[in-house]
Amino acid sequence: MSIATRTGDQGQTGLMYGKRIPKDDPRVEAYGTVDELNAALGAARAGADDDRARAELFATQQELTALMGELAVADDDFQKYQDSKFPKLTDSALARLDKNIADLEAQNIRFDGWATPGGAASALDVARTVCRRAERRVFTLSGQATVRPLIIRYLNRLSDFLWLLARKEESAAA
Repeated sequence: MSIATRTGDQGQTGLMYGKRIPKDDPRVEAYGTVDELNAALGAARAGADDDRARAELFATQQELTALMGELAVADDDFQKYQDSKFPKLTDSALARLDKNIADLEAQNIRFDGWATPGGAASALDVARTVCRRAERRVFTLSGQATVRPLIIRYLNRLSDFLWLLARKEESAAA
């Protein structure tokens, strides 16, 4: 089977369970931006020197894959998805981010004013800005469709974590 199915040639895409929607639908914008975030995190992980940072970024990528799956389900298939064996974003994922934030803040990372991305930290800053956009896209979707509040909280916290991780990277490089 070819990756070129041609089913999207007319500007439609398929959700999980087969429903077709326009490619510019807010749902596609939301999960597509999370997909972009996942790729940005992969680039940041590839450039990270710290083993723990790499492990946390990889765990985050796995959580984002679960999050994208949920966003790629039409409201009328939501219960079917919840009942499935597909991985789902959990409260423990948010708790992991909260712990990582607390651990980084305990290191008294120094920063003044706005960050000026550069060096190895810039990949984390790119991921952070994509994360903020993903949060906005998911919030827009939440006004039109079912979105668990956990997803918005998770993305909000993830951007905070990425900001701190980038500042730590800058401090280590200084």
